Amino acid sequence: MSIELVVFDMAGTTVKDKNAVGLAFQNAMNAYGYAIAIENINPIMGYEKPVAIKMMLEKHETDKSKITDQLIDDIHTEFVTSMIHFYETSGDIVPLPNVEETFDVLREAGIKIALDTGFSKNIADVIIRRLGWEDKIDIMVASDEVENGRPFPDMIDKIKSELGVVSSEVIAKVGDTEVDINEGINSGCRYVIGITTGAFTREELMPYKPTHIIDNISEVIAIISADVKILSEKES
Repeated sequence: MSIELVVFDMAGTTVKDKNAVGLAFQNAMNAYGYAIAIENINPIMGYEKPVAIKMMLEKHETDKSKITDQLIDDIHTEFVTSMIHFYETSGDIVPLPNVEETFDVLREAGIKIALDTGFSKNIADVIIRRLGWEDKIDIMVASDEVENGRPFPDMIDKIKSELGVVSSEVIAKVGDTEVDINEGINSGCRYVIGITTGAFTREELMPYKPTHIIDNISEVIAIISADVKILSEKES
């Protein structure tokens, strides 16, 4: 059964991130009185951001009655505003090395390309527009477009439904965090590929048991080439 679809994460996997996401999250928490070290924030950046905010509040707020939906929404609004401004104005919005070339090879082989993300759609749309990726991908699904974000498989389920992909056995999932890997596993993806270009190192990814760990996104082609004749011919 050949791979028909590759689902990529965004920040840290396909889009360069000099920790802008983690710093924006840190600043949003700080604006509401929660000073949290960046090393405690980075590991949860793959989660849907309201969920990540709640996780941090539960760790750092002793008065649990203060952890309300309104507080979570207010902090998330602060984060979203900061991220949209960053992605609209920064000159640092660029693809990671070999991303666009990998997209081109996959599409030439007839493989669909999807992006999913822990960002809300309003942030993700700005990134797609700034990079000019509207015609390079088949679909993008953000965490606020489904009931449950990662590590639940809801975003991949939506992608499958929209693209007419019947089985997760024909899907490869690629991402740089724990929740990317668990999303792929929970969906039943044939390949669940961790990548070291973002939040997690190889050593940090290994305990979550991805099928592969790579250092460059172009390695995806070699992994799935055995299943896709056109890619196999390109490799030879």
